[in-house]
Amino acid sequence: MQNEIRLSGTGGQGLILAGILLSEAAGIHDGRHVVQTQSYGPEARGGASKSDVIISDQEILHTQVIYPDYLVCLSQQAYDRYSITTRPGATVIYDSLFVKPEELAGVKQIPVAATETAVALGTRIVANVVALGALYSVSALCRESESRASGALVSWDALEKALLARAPKGSEEINRKALEAGKQLALSAAAGASL
Repeated sequence: MQNEIRLSGTGGQGLILAGILLSEAAGIHDGRHVVQTQSYGPEARGGASKSDVIISDQEILHTQVIYPDYLVCLSQQAYDRYSITTRPGATVIYDSLFVKPEELAGVKQIPVAATETAVALGTRIVANVVALGALYSVSALCRESESRASGALVSWDALEKALLARAPKGSEEINRKALEAGKQLALSAAAGASL
């Protein structure tokens, strides 16, 4: 079983870190094969940013994400640029504050209020962590509905361990709350969508 994931947005939204956290959760804590790559524009903030992650139970031979199984978009620019790379059966998770989705044939699209939730928790800088929690839930629901191997892309325990290992001292609790909030948001959003 191999899954390709693209986390995208603009510089400053923490998508590179989110990709690193996901890959560390899968590789270090769950013992899976992982490849993580990243790219970003020359601007420190506001430029395009993406992190690609491949998670597999077997050796990974092709290290480039071309058609992601899961696409996370935290900006309209990212959605416009990468939603066209999805194929039928893929799932798009998008920030409902910044993204206005278009119809994508055969693609499941899940709105998640990542930034609004982060702001409600006290700081918008954890929107990437909210998005990771949402990705966890959505991947578990999608795999279950497709009768594929049960469970999410990574285990919850592994994701939480990876997050807390990298969280700056004193921010552990807000990061934990953001991860849990994303998990619950996605469960609610997915209940209204057919997965």
